[in-house]
Amino acid sequence: MVSLVLITICLVGTAALLFAGFRLSNQSRKRLLVVNAHRIAARSAIQKSRMDLAEVRNRARLLEDTVSGGASAVEKVHKAIANTTFGLIDMFSKDEEFKDSTRKARQTHHQKSEQVYQAVRTTNRALHILADTLIISKAEKRIASKPKKAP
Repeated sequence: MVSLVLITICLVGTAALLFAGFRLSNQSRKRLLVVNAHRIAARSAIQKSRMDLAEVRNRARLLEDTVSGGASAVEKVHKAIANTTFGLIDMFSKDEEFKDSTRKARQTHHQKSEQVYQAVRTTNRALHILADTLIISKAEKRIASKPKKAP
């Protein structure tokens, strides 16, 4: 009889401990889901910041390439027009002294125009480096130094 009472008490105690364990397990699982959701949200925010930064970098690179390519295209058209003009002057001019001065003007024109277009490309590159240093690097530092929030 005493053993039967002891067995019953042990079974009831075991059932109570199992119930408490399952309940604690369920609460832990819910908390783990919340922590996991916060972790995913934090990673998403970081990834979004990284993607925004990559987009800014790509746009800056595209802008630099566009200006550089545009300057090259304008330079080619400018040279074609200048060569045509100077060629026609050289072809139709009868005065040799005028032709010589035109050739010198042509040479000077080509040198100066090359310098101007090279200055445009150099300035474009310098502006890209400046923008990269001032804007993009600061954004990278801001993303890297963001304080981590605990869930």
